[in-house]
This record gives sequence, C-alpha cells and structure tokens, in this order.
Amino acid sequence: MAHMHPGDLWRLGVVGLRTRKLRAVLSALGIAIGIATMVVVAGIPASGRQAVADRLAALGSNLLRVQPQSTGDKTVPLPLESVAMAARIGPVTQVSAVANVHSVVRRSDLIDPYDGSGLTVLASRTDLLAAVNGRMRSGSFLTAAGSRFPTVVLGAEAAARLGYDRLPADGPAPQLSIGNRWFSVTGVLASVPLAPDLDQSVLVGWDAAGTLLGFDGHPTVIYVRCREAALEQVRAVLPATVSPQLPGLVRVSRPSDALAAKRTADSAFSALLLGLAGVSLLVGGVGVANTMVISVLERRREIGLRRALGAPRGQIRLQFLTESIILSALGGGAGTVLGVAATLGYASWQGWPPVVPVWAAAAGLSGALLVGVVAGVYPAMRAARLTPTEALSAS
Repeated sequence: MAHMHPGDLWRLGVVGLRTRKLRAVLSALGIAIGIATMVVVAGIPASGRQAVADRLAALGSNLLRVQPQSTGDKTVPLPLESVAMAARIGPVTQVSAVANVHSVVRRSDLIDPYDGSGLTVLASRTDLLAAVNGRMRSGSFLTAAGSRFPTVVLGAEAAARLGYDRLPADGPAPQLSIGNRWFSVTGVLASVPLAPDLDQSVLVGWDAAGTLLGFDGHPTVIYVRCREAALEQVRAVLPATVSPQLPGLVRVSRPSDALAAKRTADSAFSALLLGLAGVSLLVGGVGVANTMVISVLERRREIGLRRALGAPRGQIRLQFLTESIILSALGGGAGTVLGVAATLGYASWQGWPPVVPVWAAAAGLSGALLVGVVAGVYPAMRAARLTPTEALSAS
C-alpha cells in the first residue's frame, strides 16, 4: 500500500463532507443529538441529586450532639478539654459547644430577679454558627475579640420574648441584665432548625461567661460535624474520646433521619442516572452506526471509480476511516457542548447547583468516535474488497 502524507489523508477524508455538505450536517446533527441526549440525561439528574443532597445536608445529616448523661439526680459534666479532644478525631470537620451558666436574664433590673422569661443563658464559642448551620437575622455574632466583653446574642424566640426582634439601626445597643450585670445585645439569630434549644437562649461569649458570670468552663452540649461516610464510626468513638474516664456517662445523638433520606436519594438517583445514560448511549450509538453505514454504502460507486483509477484498498479504507472520525468528532463535540449548555441552563432555571459529570462529557465524545470508527470502517472494508466492476455496478 502506498503511504499517504497526513495532510493529504485529511484532505481526502473531508472530500465527502465538502461535496455533500447538507448530508454531512444532517449526519453530524444526528450524532450530536444522540450525544447531547446522553450528556443531558446524565447531567440533569446529577444536578438534581446534588440539590437534594445540599438541602438534606442543611438539615444536619452529618451533625451529632454530645451531652453528659444524668445518673439519678446528678449530672457528671464533660471534661474541660472535651471540645478539643473531639476535634482531633480524623473525620470530624467542625466542633463547637455551648454551656449553661445557670443565670437569669432580665430586660430590666426592676423585674423579679427569679423571672427569666423561660430563657436559658448559655456560654457560646465563636464558631457555633458554622457548626449548627445558623445565620443572623440582625446584627453580628460573637467574635474572638468581643467574646471577652459583656455582649450577648439572642435566639429567635428569646428576642421575641424580650422585645428585641430586630436591633435598632442607629442609637445605643439594647441592654440586658444577667447575673446583676449589664450586657449589650449585639445580634439576633434567625431560627436554628438543627438546634431548636438555641432559639430560647441568650448567648454570652465563652470568656465573658467565665470572668463575669462564674462559668466553670465545662461544656453542656458539643456539636460535632463529620464526613457522612464515617458518621457511625465517629459516633461510636465520641464517648471515649470526650470523656476517657467515664465514657458511659456520655450521650451521643443518633444520626438524623435526614441522613437516611439523603442516602436513599443518592441510591435512587444513581440508579436512575445509570439507567438513563445507558439507554441514551445505546440509542446514540445505534444512530451513529446507522448514519455511517448508510453514508458508506451510498458511495460505493465512488469507491469503484477510485479503485478503477488505481487506488489501493488500504487508501480506500483510510479515506472512509478518516471521514468517519472527522464526522463523528464534529457531531460528538457539538453534542457534548449542546448537552453541557442544556444541563447548565436547566439547572440554573431550577435553582440547582449545575453538575456535569466529567465521565458523561468524555464518554460522549469518545463514544461517538469509537462507534463512528467501527460503523465506518467495516462497510469501507467490504466495499474495498469489491472489484471495480462490481463496485461501479452496485446500486
């Protein structure tokens, strides 16, 4: 077989595409639609699955609560270093804590000193918001610098009972009496679904609670977030980690129902994703194969003419193989771009995080090339084996 320069082979391969532009465009369009369908049916369920996962994660599917266990009428406090020890567990990503300082909060010092409006005063660490997925309704949360001063943040229900749903835009900060000391209100929390007890609480800085309210530093509740895959393992080691001397007196909450729902959703979406992608890839592959087979069979007269003019069989095969690759690449590339754009557009319209699986885009392009090559080279090989007379007489 005479060897051909790659440039000549490329120009020979695009001859059929140039002379039959409309058919080439329609053939590439058929390939593009099949590949775009595969990318879309992979990308849209993946985006929906991510949206569901994000919403379920916001419900605290990876959040654990650690509290001391009561023995009769006595509660053994958690050790001072328990928060730091929980943070050392490998899969743990966030740890924070609050502690009951056993003080009464009053809007005015003229109110009965025993009337705390059913509210709890808690010492809080500055990283509490991130741990419980909380957000501020008004003002700002406790900071590392401000937590040493007499400032407080109100839970949603506490703010309503004390008459401070929102802080004034200007003017001095409202004052509250806690333990016969005045504290300035610097912020109001929105409702915290993951920790509803915080809604009825008044949060004081950890350091300020120790210096001003006699807080002994023992946490009452530790909030632990960890990687979901290791949630059960973390829950199993938490008691012995935070209280090595008395692990039996530590209570750890069970994983929430949101985690089970999230895992069920992941499983369902994974099965749906694989099923739709498989069907779409099959349909797209059949479409590509059909397009290329018809394209080659329709040009058997051209093959016979080239054979009659002395073209060896190897060049015939290379010509149609090159054309198959070019046509498949154009259709696969266009389909991949179209599928990605459609997925991003639909996800944005639904308010979902856009997710396009890399394997879907790669499989779309490589699948188009592979199927196109297989579908194009086989009929070309059969046609190349024909004698020029047989090929020219083929209908």
